Amino acid sequence: MFKGSMVAIVTPFKNGNVDEKALGDLIEFHIKSGTDVIVPCGTTGESATLSHEEHHRVVEFTVKTVNKRVPVVAGAGSNSTSETIDLTNYAKKAGADGVLLITPYYNKPTQEGLYQHFKKVTDSVDIPVILYNVPGRTSVNMLPSTVARLRTIRNIVGIKEATGDLKQISELIRLCGRDFDVISGDDFTTLPMLAIGGVGAISVTANIVPGDAAAMFDAFFAGKMEEALKFHYKMEPLHSLMFIETNPIPVKTALALMGKINEEFRLPLCSMVDANKDKLKNAMKDYGLI
Repeated sequence: MFKGSMVAIVTPFKNGNVDEKALGDLIEFHIKSGTDVIVPCGTTGESATLSHEEHHRVVEFTVKTVNKRVPVVAGAGSNSTSETIDLTNYAKKAGADGVLLITPYYNKPTQEGLYQHFKKVTDSVDIPVILYNVPGRTSVNMLPSTVARLRTIRNIVGIKEATGDLKQISELIRLCGRDFDVISGDDFTTLPMLAIGGVGAISVTANIVPGDAAAMFDAFFAGKMEEALKFHYKMEPLHSLMFIETNPIPVKTALALMGKINEEFRLPLCSMVDANKDKLKNAMKDYGLI
């Protein structure tokens, strides 16, 4: 249902508030560059420090600005099931094409708890759901067997897999079938994941090089593996640097260096240390971004 280059878009700030002008410009940048899906209010969008009012507004603004030109999949997950239902309801009312739901963090639910959480949400709101497994953030790994149980629920259409574990992802695809969208949440392993049956990526790096990210998918889906590899290796240094510090610190710094947003974060996130920022600058100069 959702495939190709999907951007986990940042939330720009200006003087402590959401910078809607910058967000609108970023959305236009992505659509013109070939991004297939816009994903607001994910981890990269600093959803953890957005108020509910801001979260609602970012989703609503993104849907309105995109205006059906590409799908919008809104981050709507929480460690509270009732809050997840509320955010998912709002995303549907705002006109989002789907939602991205993270596994509850901090609570560390069991596999049965994960199943019951997502079942409750999908029983409550009829909208396409992409599950989101990122144990490095949440301290819980949703196993392929649990995803296979959830896969039988009609409106659960896929999963963003951010483990980077190709063995787990291979088992996941085998158990869930090729008609279930398995989407990379780890930029470096995106192309290998496509080779074993993945269909796309919800990408951090695509924030700064959306054209190249989209071109890699276009080449792969056209059967042009050598061309896809060219883009993979071209972007590989950026993939590493996007995680040299906690995401989204590097990617927002990169966008600021490109003149697209202010270099502004919300605590407890803060500016990069100078040594890492210098590495980022040098790589961006080598790439031709600044």
